[in-house]
This record gives sequence, structure tokens and C-alpha cells, in this order.
Amino acid sequence: MMNAKTVFAAAVLALAAAGAGAANVERVAAFTGAMPTGVTVAESGRIFVNFPRWGDDVPYTVAELKGGKPVAYPDAAFNRADANDPAKGLISVQSVVADGRGRLWILDTAAPKFAPPLAGGAKLVAVDLATNRVVRTVVFPADVILPSTYVNDVRFDFRQGDGIAYVTDSSLSGPGAIIVLDLGTGKAVRRLNGHASTAADPAFKPVVDGKPLLQRGADGRTAPFSVASDGIALSPDGETLYYCALSSRHLYAVPTKLLRDPAVTEAQLAAAVRDLGEKGASDGLETDAAGTVYAGDYEHNALRALSPGGTWRTIAQDAALSWPDTLSVGPDGYLYVIANQLHRQANFNGGKDARRKPYRLLRVKTGTGQQ
Repeated sequence: MMNAKTVFAAAVLALAAAGAGAANVERVAAFTGAMPTGVTVAESGRIFVNFPRWGDDVPYTVAELKGGKPVAYPDAAFNRADANDPAKGLISVQSVVADGRGRLWILDTAAPKFAPPLAGGAKLVAVDLATNRVVRTVVFPADVILPSTYVNDVRFDFRQGDGIAYVTDSSLSGPGAIIVLDLGTGKAVRRLNGHASTAADPAFKPVVDGKPLLQRGADGRTAPFSVASDGIALSPDGETLYYCALSSRHLYAVPTKLLRDPAVTEAQLAAAVRDLGEKGASDGLETDAAGTVYAGDYEHNALRALSPGGTWRTIAQDAALSWPDTLSVGPDGYLYVIANQLHRQANFNGGKDARRKPYRLLRVKTGTGQQ
């Protein structure tokens, strides 16, 4: 009978074989300060990143890369929370997404260090890329932001009215969900709340860098690392939403028209969810104009792809891909990815920070551009 280490080694060899001929991993930028989580590439080629306030010294939580260096965006002042109004200023940003329509959307968790979200602070902020000015702020309604909520990633569909935002709740302690936010009315609803597809898989036991990934305290105590729905991606026609829990290896899909329809019950919605099988353990997801779904595989320092009607294949595997986090397809036919060594933080290593700077923004050539 094979032990865990033998199984892990075999899996790595299998992935390496599957990835033969995979794309080269290119380095785009290095970060020597706070740990980044998100990246997005606008249709103009401008690159934006974000740094959540998890415990590092974070002078700005959103930045634009200029000359390969991060610069506070849209400016330094807006990257400071307003003590008198949580809806103003940025508190702790988890994701940034360029919408292909000349705007950068900023997803503010309002939950520094994973604290309960500050009331009225969890929001989406739109910045006009032509003027670099904030043009919209949409605060999540209080009834969809639970004390355990951690809004993580977002995708947009502007074919529906004034736009729909689909947002994952990546709770560490409460129910996962897909939050469906109408950008026109500001109304939102939690869908698939606590469903198995948005929850951490109780049987999931990740192995990263050759050892089980557990929360490990300085006192020697351990606990599972359980994170709900995290990665999210939208099909090119807007009809299918793909998503996954961070603590799972499965990819799920659901029709967006059912998510948006208030007449569809949770039971009916749950019955429409498709389990697309195992893809590896992923943080971020992304799709391109051809309908290919991309996923990170943080257990194997890899990136994987699922073409329409195809099977999962490894498109890159490299030691530099140490915890591939957010993915973004650029207009240049490259898939961009943040590699941030998330699993080496102190809470996974007995209180010792094992991260080795710099963190990286990497890319691999895919040949297919943005939606």
C-alpha cells in the first residue's frame, strides 16, 4: 500500500508527463513588499494588482504596474480607509477585474485579517481607466454580507441590464455562496448558500510542498484549512458560471439564467449544478474567448486548461508557480498569474513566516485572447 508521500510523488510525475511540451513560464514583475493576491490585464494592456491587508505592511491595497513597479491606484489617498464612512476609501482589496469596457472594478472585502466585514464597507468600486477617477461605488446590501463573509472574486456580465456581478463568498467559518449583484438596482441575493458545490470538501486533504497543508500554530496545534467558494469564471456567451471551492479539487458549473431568476428555488438551482470532475486544487479560475477554462493547481505548482469538449491538461508546471493565485487572460494571448507562496505564511508553519520574497507575476503563452 502506498503512503501519502508516495502518492504525492506519483501525482507529480503524472502531471509532469501530462505537461510535456507545456508553455514556458515568463516572469513579468517581482514584489518585494506585501504579498499580492489579484491581477487583471485591461484591454489596453495596463496591468493592475492588489494586496489584501492580511497582516503584511500594506501601504496601498491596489496598484498599477508602471515600469514593472507597483504604484498606488487610483491614488494613495483612496487606498486609505475613511474612518467616518466605510463606503469611501479602500479597506482591504482581494480582487481587481478590468471589465473590457474601460473600467477597473475593485472588490473590497472590508475584512482586514479576515475579521467580520466592516458594516457598509464591502463594496465594488469602478474606476474609469481613461481618467483614473472613481465613477461608481456599489455597496453590498447588508443581508448578503454575513459576519463570516469574505467576498473573494468577481465576474461581470453587461449583457444583462446595467450589468450583473457574480461574486464568491469564500468564508472560512460560515456558508459559501455565489452572491448575485444587480449593478443597476444594487439588489443582491445569496445563491447556492451552503450548497456542497460552494462549500469546502470535508474529505479534501491537500498536500503542498510535499506535506499536508494544515493550519499550524506556534503552540503545535493543527487544524484543517477549509475555504469555501473561491475561483469563478464566466463562459464567453455569459450562459454558464464556473466556480470552485479553494478546499476542493472539483469544478462546478451552473446556468446563469437560473442564478438570476428569483422564481428559481434553491432546490431547483441545486439540481441544475453540474460537477465537471477533478481539475486539481485551485485558487483562481479564468476563461478566454475560445471558452477554455483555466485553473491553477497549487498542489503541483501548475496551471491547467479545459477546452470545450476536451479534458483537463497541464499547460505549465514550474517551481516559480508557488501557489498560483488569481488568473487573468491578457489581450496579448498570455495567461497572467500571481504566484504568492500563500501556503508558506506563518499560520501554516508553526508561527514562522516561510515565504521567500520576491513574490511573482508570471505569464504563459496560450495564443487566445480575452473575451
